[in-house]
Amino acid sequence: MDGHIAVWTDVGHLHDIPRLGSRVVSTKAVDIALFRTTDDRVFALHDLCPHKAGKLSQGIVHGESVTCPLHNWVIGLVDGQAKEPDEGCTRTVPVRLDNGRILLAVGGA
Repeated sequence: MDGHIAVWTDVGHLHDIPRLGSRVVSTKAVDIALFRTTDDRVFALHDLCPHKAGKLSQGIVHGESVTCPLHNWVIGLVDGQAKEPDEGCTRTVPVRLDNGRILLAVGGA
């Protein structure tokens, strides 16, 4: 995390995000898109498609991927990688669940 110590920050409850849906957490540096799968796993990515900076949070979640609303690029939620034949990636953000609460690892001091 760029030499910073991660600070786990509570950003809401699992049920704040609909299954196969998303929500956005704004930080000073970047907007982070949170995605929830049908089996209640949560993933976090910078809210920018590597293609044309489309808002991934406005895309369609399916399986472990999200499809960008601008040009249908499919981005993996686990690794932020664009699926073939496209190339590129968006940054992932460490996320975990603790008793139904969503915690993001954001840079600290």
